[in-house]
Amino acid sequence: MNGDQELQVIVQQGKEPNTTVQEERNQTGVTHSNTYKRWLRVAVYTFFVISGQSVATILGRIYYDNGGNSKWLATVVQLVGFPVLLPYYLLSIKTHTTTHRDDGKAASLKNRVLVYVVLGVLVGADCYLYSIGLLYLPVSTYSLICASQLAFNAFFSYFLNSQKLTPIILNSLLLLTISSTLLAFNNEDSNSQKVTKAQYVTSFLCTIGASAGFGLVLSLQQLAFRRVLKRQTFTEVMDMIIYMSLVASCVSLVGLFASSEWKTLSSEMDNYKLGKVSYVMNLVWTAITWQVFNIGGTGLIFELSSLFSNAISVLGLPVVPIMAVIIFHDKMNGLKVISMILAIWGFMSYVYQHYLDDKNLKRSVGIQRVESSDTTEAEGPNGQKIETSAS
Repeated sequence: MNGDQELQVIVQQGKEPNTTVQEERNQTGVTHSNTYKRWLRVAVYTFFVISGQSVATILGRIYYDNGGNSKWLATVVQLVGFPVLLPYYLLSIKTHTTTHRDDGKAASLKNRVLVYVVLGVLVGADCYLYSIGLLYLPVSTYSLICASQLAFNAFFSYFLNSQKLTPIILNSLLLLTISSTLLAFNNEDSNSQKVTKAQYVTSFLCTIGASAGFGLVLSLQQLAFRRVLKRQTFTEVMDMIIYMSLVASCVSLVGLFASSEWKTLSSEMDNYKLGKVSYVMNLVWTAITWQVFNIGGTGLIFELSSLFSNAISVLGLPVVPIMAVIIFHDKMNGLKVISMILAIWGFMSYVYQHYLDDKNLKRSVGIQRVESSDTTEAEGPNGQKIETSAS
């Protein structure tokens, strides 16, 4: 745009068929159809995340309330259901052909194994902390504390993924931190057992640690895709989830046998208040619902981003406390209500910032396209059309 103009002379010989309008309409229709299908998939994945997470958490609470006491078994069922993902993987691989990013350089086998092992060990330890947290905390308190994972994700993404901490993001982090901190003063006993102050504090700290670990794992996943794997295709994302779950399952099984908790499982099943069948069904459906959550989370990571997937998991925040009040008759006191309001406010601030980022990105891309196609037509001395474009 320095005032210089290049003249591109286009001589039209004969009458050209006027198919441009129809082609544009067809292309627009296909684009709209693809957009609707994509957002339909996003809606389905969102439902999987919220419903899977909520039901799995409630089932975990039912397990503990009716005689279950194995923290490592509660960890195992969060992880060992990953083979359920294999049919989804095989059925979806043909429909997910879009490559979000591919640098053309496949990572070496050694680097891949290192990524899967490190992340798998972190996930296994993280799930164990979640199991301890759910053991002594009321499920409503537990779910509200888990909202802090969004703040930890943003914090780690700032250092590992160069995410900008805008005033709106900082407001979100502050609100989520205050929301979780308030619950530290809410020493409420579970309905089925007396919880000592030491047990409450232990579960509280373990849940905070698990939330921090979850945020760290998501940030490390994003870093691994960018720096190590160097591509983010549907296949790469699914390989990450499956192999990471395999390593984490092995870690949890080692913990189960090393802790000798496996020796008490037979008597635990015999003494389970709801019966042996209910005991087995609880474990099976807990494993399945956690994998429903994983399918939804994986789909959202591929369709949008890991940050959006995490934000949607926090969106299910109000669901579990409400279900806990109905099913377990948890007390929704004033402190919990304030904590919930602050957590939802923090979540909305976080989502609003990403909406602004997405809007600005689309605007900048639109401006670039307009500038690149900013041409004008003139008529030459012989009647031919002359297309002028700014240089």
